[in-house]
Amino acid sequence: MGSHASPAAAARRRPGERRAPGGPDAQRVMDAIRAIVQRLRISSRTCERQLGLSSAQLFVLQQLEQAAAASVAELARRTLTHQSSVSVVVTRLSERGLVSRRPSAEDARRTEIALTPAGRALLRRAPRTVQAELVAAVDHMPPAERRALARSLSALARAIGAGVEAPPLFFEGEEARPAAEAGAGVPDGREET
Repeated sequence: MGSHASPAAAARRRPGERRAPGGPDAQRVMDAIRAIVQRLRISSRTCERQLGLSSAQLFVLQQLEQAAAASVAELARRTLTHQSSVSVVVTRLSERGLVSRRPSAEDARRTEIALTPAGRALLRRAPRTVQAELVAAVDHMPPAERRALARSLSALARAIGAGVEAPPLFFEGEEARPAAEAGAGVPDGREET
């Protein structure tokens, strides 16, 4: 009832050393998740510093640059997120004068969302978001690989108790948290770049 490791692997371990959970595949998964989250976080900090926007807000602006949205629901589909998350972002962008909202000429119950001249001007100096890169990378995956990734990531999210509620856009709202809540003053072992 011992370890399932090969005799050679067991011989390389020091006495009392425990086998890494999940082995090399788990290490690759954790490294990939850490790399993606780090890339998203650095992009978010850079966006905040350079433009005064969250990277989620910039991602929504970039979607609107391609075409105005006939509704919040349409914009949610285009950003691959939940309608309530996009609605919060659109409200923030509207308050800053970067997007306009007006009742649809075809259906007064719907709100059309479009860039303002100030929003277009900001986009001229904005970098591409990591969210856009992720969407493009997932879109270019072979369909079977994309479905397998979706199943695996969904299972992982459920296993850790995530995914019960509609998740917001990446890091949206974190820049507004009070410093104490955000962990200010607690070193995380990394330096900002």
